[in-house]
Amino acid sequence: MGARNQKFWKYYKQYEVAQMKAMMNNGQKDPLICTDRFDNKLLVITGATSGIGYHTAKKYASMGADLLCINRSEEKSIQLKAEIESGYQVKCDYLIADLGKINEIHAVADQLSALERDIDVLIHNAGLTLSKQQLTDEGYDLIFVVQYLASFIINYKLIEKLKVQESARIVMNNSEGHRFAPWGLHLDDLQFKKRRYSGLKAYGSAKLAQLLSMQIFREKFESSGVTINAMHPGAVKSDTGKDNGPLYKWYKRNILDKFLRPTHIASDALYYLGVSKDLENTSGKFFHLTTEEIPAPPAWDVAEAKKLWDISLELCNLKAQ
Repeated sequence: MGARNQKFWKYYKQYEVAQMKAMMNNGQKDPLICTDRFDNKLLVITGATSGIGYHTAKKYASMGADLLCINRSEEKSIQLKAEIESGYQVKCDYLIADLGKINEIHAVADQLSALERDIDVLIHNAGLTLSKQQLTDEGYDLIFVVQYLASFIINYKLIEKLKVQESARIVMNNSEGHRFAPWGLHLDDLQFKKRRYSGLKAYGSAKLAQLLSMQIFREKFESSGVTINAMHPGAVKSDTGKDNGPLYKWYKRNILDKFLRPTHIASDALYYLGVSKDLENTSGKFFHLTTEEIPAPPAWDVAEAKKLWDISLELCNLKAQ
């Protein structure tokens, strides 16, 4: 029996109808709300100039947190800095990086690891969806880089800094879309060079990869006071898909957006996951907004996670630690 068939039957046996029902029910729930202040703490967030990231940045600032935003556009970052600092009397700095470029991800990760100030919450929010494949300068699938390798490199290079702090939370804006890869990753073809490309499959594979990496990061941070969790932001309005063609943009604006919930729901959830004392010792979990949920079976596969970890180190030119 081939490796793909073995995976199919392995995961097929683990799927449960109750878990799928729970996923659909969770989509109707509102997030839990945390009212605790976060004064003089530091939030680092990627993709903060629009959508969920923008609302999340404002949410944390409204509760007293200082911000360090990692964005692609300097013009938009300057505007965000002025708005946050004048509106909330907190500090809002930014770093410029294109998270679709491996060298820029490494550079911004090095800047973060060199910070003298503690990082209290790190939110990986930047993302994109594409209907047609785009390749990076390294020949990697762009969705795979932005949705997975960016968070992997930054998390990896921050391991020692965060452990020394003895307290920090990493929250990854993940997705129920990881279920678009129901039978696991093609570890021999992560860049879709041997298979027909599908935007949904590429997105699902990248989100699944992020969940698998979370299992190893959880082990790395065990007993350190550092936690890492992932969240599906709910069916809320965002800028996801803004890089797709005009037909998708029309569909999103005129049809899809009419059925989506307000964006602030996701930002409330990201604040709860980053600040609430109820989650102080919770790590390696997947949440639908703030409701803990069991992800698809491939996301629990620790043996697969270890294989992906080694491949990721090689792809990113990182040394094992």
